[in-house]
Amino acid sequence: MNVKNYSSALSRTDIEILNTLQSDCRITIGELSDKVNISETPCWRRWKKLEKEGYISGYGALLNKKAFNLSVIGFSQIQLASHHVEDTEQFEKEIEQLDWVLMCFCIAGDSDYVVQVIARDLEQYYERVSMLRCIPHVTSINSSIAIKEIKNTHKLPIDSM
Repeated sequence: MNVKNYSSALSRTDIEILNTLQSDCRITIGELSDKVNISETPCWRRWKKLEKEGYISGYGALLNKKAFNLSVIGFSQIQLASHHVEDTEQFEKEIEQLDWVLMCFCIAGDSDYVVQVIARDLEQYYERVSMLRCIPHVTSINSSIAIKEIKNTHKLPIDSM
């Protein structure tokens, strides 16, 4: 199903429920039903339907990286020696095992992948990028360090779709 059809099946109330849950997934059903102006039982049914239909993929706590002394965020563009399926699959499996790689995207352009790496300090960041270099088929890494976080959100812009 394409995204336009997928999202067009949502009512205004469904969108309000999803927007509220994106901001506070610990909200009670009573608070949510008040916020979207429907009674608790229909609100709960809509919530469960949104989960079942795949609009909600999970719930989790957002941790404060400063509380864990994780102050360095870097973005590394990675090139592989080849684009053979076996090579890219091996690279992706290795990346999935690294808990300090927060995100990884296969991209179009000069590089093959971009990864977001988190570390305590520059020394640890260097160690982690060095580990990336050791992954088979990696031929080039170009890294940039974030110096100021302007925006970092998990919320999808479902109102503007």
